Amino acid sequence: MSSNINITEKAYAKVNLTLEILGKRRDGYHNLASVMQTVDLYDTVSITESDEIVVSCDDEQITPEINLATKAANVLRERSGVAMGAQIAIEKNIPVSAGLGGGSTDAAATLRGLNKLWNLGLSMDELTEIAADIGSDVPFLVCGGTSLVQGRGEDVTPVAAAKIPKFLILTPKVDLENPTAKTASVFAHVNESMFTRGNLTHKLAARIRTGGDCPPEFFFNQFGVLAETLFPGWGSQRDKLMSLGARDVILCGAGPSMFTIPPSKELGTAWHLLLTTIHGLNAYLVDPAPAIPESKKP
Repeated sequence: MSSNINITEKAYAKVNLTLEILGKRRDGYHNLASVMQTVDLYDTVSITESDEIVVSCDDEQITPEINLATKAANVLRERSGVAMGAQIAIEKNIPVSAGLGGGSTDAAATLRGLNKLWNLGLSMDELTEIAADIGSDVPFLVCGGTSLVQGRGEDVTPVAAAKIPKFLILTPKVDLENPTAKTASVFAHVNESMFTRGNLTHKLAARIRTGGDCPPEFFFNQFGVLAETLFPGWGSQRDKLMSLGARDVILCGAGPSMFTIPPSKELGTAWHLLLTTIHGLNAYLVDPAPAIPESKKP
């Protein structure tokens, strides 16, 4: 088989503008309500023709066995009934197990890339449906942009692009006993006192939908109450960010990353420089990323 076809997909990270836990489901998962946004921090997924599915990553701790891209390729091959393979190489820029959807977005990019390589002609809606079998964040990350996400992640409703100029993301260096099981570990600490009705999420989604702004007082992450307990040192890094002048600091996903919206581009640049050069912290000043358009069918 010739290997002259090379498809490259950008796999964008995400933040949760809101994240509410509505209750536990019979299947053991939790029903969530979240306004999610992709940002211009991305991994690069390169896909070429091959007889077998072969997945590699430049971060050695992400082995092919635990890489969601492997699962994505196998699920898509099974669902589409093709017998082809692919060589999938992932270049990581998104921090691992950080609450930014790194593994999930690699899986979503793999679905988009293989759809092209294998000439499947599947729509974004069809890929989103398949993505629900891979992981909770994967359906949203197939298209990205700004969406209201419900259920366990499979119910994705795109809304207008959120009016947010810049995100400043800080990813603390925390020791996780088992990084690959971090999300499950965080959910294990959820109790009924944390359940809400999703009102904040629906209010923010409605505001964005009608072209309104996104005031930080609408941002919320229910996991924020657990962050200092689950991630030693998290509170001191949040305080460092707030000492620069950040008013609202919100946890990203299941953590430990956090984000704030700088009041101006100049302050965002200054805060980012202080965090990275003076404090030696892992910080990213990024734009929101728009939704990925439907690709033309072959």
